[in-house]
Amino acid sequence: MPGRHIHDSLTTRIQSLLPDARVVHRLDQDTSGLMLFARGQAMTAALGRLFADRLVTKRYEALICGALASPAGIIDLPLIVDWPNRPRKKIDYATGKRSITHYQRIDCQANSSRVALFPITGRSHQLRMHLAGIGHAILGDTLYGDPHCPAPRLMLHACDLAFIHPATGCTLQFHSSVPF
Repeated sequence: MPGRHIHDSLTTRIQSLLPDARVVHRLDQDTSGLMLFARGQAMTAALGRLFADRLVTKRYEALICGALASPAGIIDLPLIVDWPNRPRKKIDYATGKRSITHYQRIDCQANSSRVALFPITGRSHQLRMHLAGIGHAILGDTLYGDPHCPAPRLMLHACDLAFIHPATGCTLQFHSSVPF
């Protein structure tokens, strides 16, 4: 999405061709992969409800700092905006909103691991905060990353989206190959 200082974005480019296109599923600026747009307000609302009702399956892949010991697990850490340090978020057990991510280790090296991430909730910066919160920041993360684990970019990619189309009832599945 366009920001206060960035006016060239996928959203502005698509809307220059299709003025009624609206973002349904967005990504953090440095995350690569799939985004979902809808044509018109009614479809935007219908697809938005699918996300709100957790009827969309999402899969991400990330390269993270360190060798992840557990082959799979659930990260359940409450997140809230860190107002003095916006756009950063923080873990806050008193007032944070519940945020849940399932993960599976794909590969493990001495200094990094590749993981598949399945966010159940959809909080801003959720995957980045959750991995940093368990001591395995995503490589290249300039907000929550480990300076001892550099990378040329944020190593987070939205790979898969699947849902039942609200108008046709057909199951739609989208895939984007991981570029790292």
